[in-house]
Amino acid sequence: MRKFGIAILSIILSISAAQAQKHTLDKIAGVVGSGIILQSDVELKYASYLAQGNPPNNDIKCQILQSLLTQKLLAQQAVIDSIEVKDDDVDNDVERRMRGMIQRAGGTDKLEQFLGRSVIQYKDEIRPDIKEGLIAQRMQQKITANVNTTPADVQKFFNGIPKDSLPTFNKEVEVGQIVFNPKLSDAEKDAYRQKAEGLRKRILAGEDFGNLARLYSQDQGSAPSGGDLGFNDRTAFVKEFTAVAFKLKAGEISQVFESDFGFHFLQVIERRGEQVHVRHILIQPIITPASLERDKAKADSVYDLLMKNKKIDFSSAATFYSDDKDTKYNGGMMLNADNVEARSTYIPTDKLDPLIALVTDTMKVGSISKPILFTGADGKQGYKILYLKSTTNAHKANLAQDYPKIKEYANNDKINRTVSEWFQKRRKETFIKIDPQYQSCVTLKGWGTPVSATTTAEVKP
Repeated sequence: MRKFGIAILSIILSISAAQAQKHTLDKIAGVVGSGIILQSDVELKYASYLAQGNPPNNDIKCQILQSLLTQKLLAQQAVIDSIEVKDDDVDNDVERRMRGMIQRAGGTDKLEQFLGRSVIQYKDEIRPDIKEGLIAQRMQQKITANVNTTPADVQKFFNGIPKDSLPTFNKEVEVGQIVFNPKLSDAEKDAYRQKAEGLRKRILAGEDFGNLARLYSQDQGSAPSGGDLGFNDRTAFVKEFTAVAFKLKAGEISQVFESDFGFHFLQVIERRGEQVHVRHILIQPIITPASLERDKAKADSVYDLLMKNKKIDFSSAATFYSDDKDTKYNGGMMLNADNVEARSTYIPTDKLDPLIALVTDTMKVGSISKPILFTGADGKQGYKILYLKSTTNAHKANLAQDYPKIKEYANNDKINRTVSEWFQKRRKETFIKIDPQYQSCVTLKGWGTPVSATTTAEVKP
């Protein structure tokens, strides 16, 4: 814990120093059309790079400046194309980043101490850059919106890969799961509800909400900051929490309510349009041996339905009985965490949970495991039934087995070429000036407008 705290302090101090530097440095690192990039902007991002434990490397500043130039180009074209982002989207992104910083710093007070300014002031400072970044992101999405990768494109891309450079894919499996999480009876849960109610009554009697949250709340992310969750919209919370948070007025304290996380009560600090600033205290029930036994009995019963009675198939059983929201509506099939957007069910065995890898390694394709005891990332135990749908051994890439992957590579290549071509054209049409200290950067070669083209000092918007 001590090393973690020192690392976070280093990050915050580096960011704080770079922010202070921004008020003293007025050197222009780059000009893009009518926009400028200050050297302090580069230094701020470089300080964050160093604070993450990376070694000093001045070449990184070249990459940072290239990224900022790219963002300016996209944002300026977005103005021409009337692309905008809603203020709510910007606010949500600012709040998301601030929540992460507050959590890593150990609370709002510590963050403000390290930054040398209030959180509100800091959010105002970073908001313009975040807004420009979101606009640039939307512009790039527009540039690539019509990119379509056909089977012929995939074949051409694959044929263009030298045979000795074809990638090797690790062994992959398709695995389904039915998860059974233990559930406490009302009588077993009552002690935790009463504990939360007791803390609520102490606050109503005059004790400090923040102090009690630090001492008793089991939400590790917000407890250090007195239970403070900052500003959020309705999508940030589970439905039970949202229903309560957006019903109360500023200053009001809720009744105790239950969610999948446990028993909460909250206080609304401030309402701002469709955002609410709240703090809360969470009490999490502990699974009892009796509830775990009931869980195993349910898992055994579902296993019998699958294997002995054969009254239901695995996909239907997952939909009806699984407690895992991420897989139950996908027939129980797990998705590759590195390829969620493509919804790929092919998972390299080295990416599997060790327990699942161990069990499926001895299974035959098409077989279903008996219920196995597992411990989740939250430390809670439960049971799950596994289904091994397919196995693909390690092999050199080929179209017959790996078409979805190769299509993804081909599509990314086409997107990258489309964006690159857009930038090449746009750079020729836009006045771009780069400070001499960056002229030797390989990544910035060809970015600056030739001197002969700037004799009239014209800056194109």
